[in-house]
Amino acid sequence: MFRQGCSTFRVITPNIDEEASMMEDVGMQDVHFNEDVLMELLEQCADGLWKAERYELIADIYKIIIPIYEKRRDFERLAHLYDTLHRAYSKVTEVMHTGKRLLGTYFRVAFFGQGFFEDEDGKEYIYKEPKLTPLSEISQRLQKLYSDKFGSENVKMIQDSGKVNPKDLDSKYAYIQVTHVTPYFEEKELQERKTEFEKSHNIRRFVFEMPFTLSGKRQGGVEEQWKRRTILTAIHCFPYVKKRIPVMYQHHTDLNPIEVAIDEMSKKVAELRQLCSSSEVDMIKLQLKLQGSVSVQVNAGPLAYARVFLDDTNTKKYADNKIKQLKEVFRQFVEACGQALCVNERLIKENQFEYQEEMKANYREMVKELSEIMHEQIWCGEEKISVMPNSLHIFNAISGTPTGTTVHGMTSSSSVA
Repeated sequence: MFRQGCSTFRVITPNIDEEASMMEDVGMQDVHFNEDVLMELLEQCADGLWKAERYELIADIYKIIIPIYEKRRDFERLAHLYDTLHRAYSKVTEVMHTGKRLLGTYFRVAFFGQGFFEDEDGKEYIYKEPKLTPLSEISQRLQKLYSDKFGSENVKMIQDSGKVNPKDLDSKYAYIQVTHVTPYFEEKELQERKTEFEKSHNIRRFVFEMPFTLSGKRQGGVEEQWKRRTILTAIHCFPYVKKRIPVMYQHHTDLNPIEVAIDEMSKKVAELRQLCSSSEVDMIKLQLKLQGSVSVQVNAGPLAYARVFLDDTNTKKYADNKIKQLKEVFRQFVEACGQALCVNERLIKENQFEYQEEMKANYREMVKELSEIMHEQIWCGEEKISVMPNSLHIFNAISGTPTGTTVHGMTSSSSVA
């Protein structure tokens, strides 16, 4: 019927390769399995995908079914399938606009205690939880589950997400460590995974980060704050038939203080750009991000990075390429903030005009200080608009900068990404 066998479904999940390697069940020859049974199972599969809100995959199932119904001239079933496809793509459009589809939250769960967990001692798993499950909820559930099994007096939760040395643990207790993780993608992968669905489907790598300092403290000043990034790779991809998958291996990368600054500022830029480019702007999120970026009371974060790493007295302490990277990120940050202010000004109501003017004033102050630290004006004049992506002339309009202002060290063909 399908000579390619279960590999037909690899477009839906690479986990199907696991099925291909399984031996044929000895009882299968006794099952009456024909084309009609296959059609029924595939349509049940499509119904399951609908309930799981994975509308994008329904077409891949129907690509298998439709040729069979076409061959049978079963136009009634074909009409039903195409109507379902129409509704599925309509739902895709709807959830992409609203952003209200939540396809799961992930946690790294580790178990310690040979006397209790036996073979699972020291094992790590990635757990997939529904919607926006908080860390406290899964922690309490696991604590209750294993307290019922081992006795509440024998179960302890490890609150820290750092690496655990089993030698430091008391063998009288069963220990459980729960850490929130997020899907991890390299830049090349993100070029292929453009939608939120694509970033939530067939994922097997996850990441979490831990701050630390060389002095042993968790938190320190900007100039001493390091960060350890841990990337976990699971044996299979999510979604999966089970809610947890063992971790196959993990990789650690330590970011030094200036790399932490570059990473944190890049995240701020990405968040602002994403909010501004949304077809339906979330005003609450946008204003919260703007406040955290330009408001005088809280802008110590971005400006603190600039003061520590870009001030003349400090730049020689760090690699030139890292200084250049951080400067470029700050240029992008100013652009993103300016774009966000423009979007906010376009959408606010009259009762928020004063609030908008305050944020614009704070923005001017922030840009002024950044320009002094970096010895360049990091916005551009009106004659540069045509060559600047997302038009950095935003600041020009806000601040009243003269039209003859130019970007330091840039020709008319330059642009800031």
